[in-house]
Amino acid sequence: MKVKELIDHLDCRLHAEGRPDEDVYRGVAGDLLSHVMGAAPEGSCWVTIQTHVNVAAVAVLKEMPLVILASDREPAPDLVERCLKEGICLVSTPLSIFEVCSRLGNLGIEG
Repeated sequence: MKVKELIDHLDCRLHAEGRPDEDVYRGVAGDLLSHVMGAAPEGSCWVTIQTHVNVAAVAVLKEMPLVILASDREPAPDLVERCLKEGICLVSTPLSIFEVCSRLGNLGIEG
C-alpha cells in the first residue's frame, strides 16, 4: 500500500510529506530506538510516541518511508526538519498506538 493511502486511513495530520508514492508492506511499533533498529524490516512504517530528532535517524537507517506519531504527539521542530531533508513522511494522529496498529493490520500491513 502507498504511504499516501495509509495516512488517509489513519486520521493523520501531515508534518513532512516525504515520498507519498512509496510502498509500505510491513510495520513496527515501539518507543525503544534500539529495539526498532533491530526489529524493523527495511521499508516498513513505524508507529511511536517518540518525537525527537533521533526518530529520523532510525528511520533513515532502516529506510522507513513513514513515521506515525500516535496519541496526538507533536514532533519536535528538528524532527520535522530532518524528515523533510531525508524524504520521510511524518504524520501524527489522535489514535493510540494500539488503534493505529489495529487499523494497519486491517489494511493488510503485517507486523
